[in-house]
Amino acid sequence: MSTVPVTGAASHTDTGAEPLVRAEGLRVVLPGGLVPVDGADLVVRPGEVVGVAGESGSGKTLTALSLFGLLPHGARTEGRLEVGGRDVLRMRDRELRSLRGNELAMVFQDPMTSLHPMLTVGRQVTEHLRHHRRVGRRAARERAAELLRQVRIPDPDRTLDAYPHQLSGGMRQRAAIAVALACSPRLLVADEPTTALDVTVQAGILRLLDRLRREEGVGILLITHDLGVMSALTDRLAVMYAGRVVETGPTAELLAAPRHPYTRGLLDSLPSTDHESESAAGAEGAAHAPGRRRSLTAIPGSAPRLGSVPAGCPFHPRCAHARPSCAQDRPALLPLSGTRRELACPVDPFAGAGPATARGTAPPDHDTERSRS
Repeated sequence: MSTVPVTGAASHTDTGAEPLVRAEGLRVVLPGGLVPVDGADLVVRPGEVVGVAGESGSGKTLTALSLFGLLPHGARTEGRLEVGGRDVLRMRDRELRSLRGNELAMVFQDPMTSLHPMLTVGRQVTEHLRHHRRVGRRAARERAAELLRQVRIPDPDRTLDAYPHQLSGGMRQRAAIAVALACSPRLLVADEPTTALDVTVQAGILRLLDRLRREEGVGILLITHDLGVMSALTDRLAVMYAGRVVETGPTAELLAAPRHPYTRGLLDSLPSTDHESESAAGAEGAAHAPGRRRSLTAIPGSAPRLGSVPAGCPFHPRCAHARPSCAQDRPALLPLSGTRRELACPVDPFAGAGPATARGTAPPDHDTERSRS
């Protein structure tokens, strides 16, 4: 798990501020009755970075697109979804258009497809400005150059006249962020913003996002598979599975001692060198197993497909800690006593367990455990 250090993440969040986004029991129902988002709960405050993690198909991106009203044709939404205290689900198309790119903005996963290949970078950066702020061509270009400098693109005047294919992958992603920042949005949704970028470029993008929230007070909803990115940047983390948030809380606490079996499984499936095992093995162990690595613990089975989500807890077919009631009763996301965290697992098999205790979704292999001791 590669991480990029950033400074003082949580200290920039005003926990008493009115949330920029509040979702309660959000459901997205597609034609045919398919439910990719099934009761999601989420809060983002000014200056806060909230991460959403989970396997592909868990509902992360559709939850974010609900904020913009950009759902597939025929989809309907239920529950509560507010942006700045206003009910997005009741907004008309004209109100939503005034929101998109203005108060809310999104950075998509692949800038090569989200940026128009036939339009210059300058045309795409100035589009929101001219539509929402009604500024002239010259003023819009000056603002666009300023934005490119803000996202650390060298020679911004020349870049404004370039086309997306003429930029490197990192520069394209920075240009996409500049497009999103054109109208100084209060909330930025970043959907896998560092995917397919090399480590040094990824580090630059993460530092840029961190600087935006520190200096501009922008709230950020960060969607990614990379828990290393989450640990480097986010204040709070929400883990989604089968369209539901199953665990949420401060990122450092949640990653240090996850309580939901699914979260444990995600962490156990990450490759890492088992330094503790090497040091505990002593001279004899080191002689026989230099550079030994901890065996990966895969989550058994696969995530359920839409239309075949099991009753009760959707994770119970893959969970070694499931009880008969887990196949019948849907667990609610409830606060954990004495913490700032919430958990949707009445079994709570890791209550009181630290990071060094039994981990994973499968029962421990005792032969393997003895070999590590």
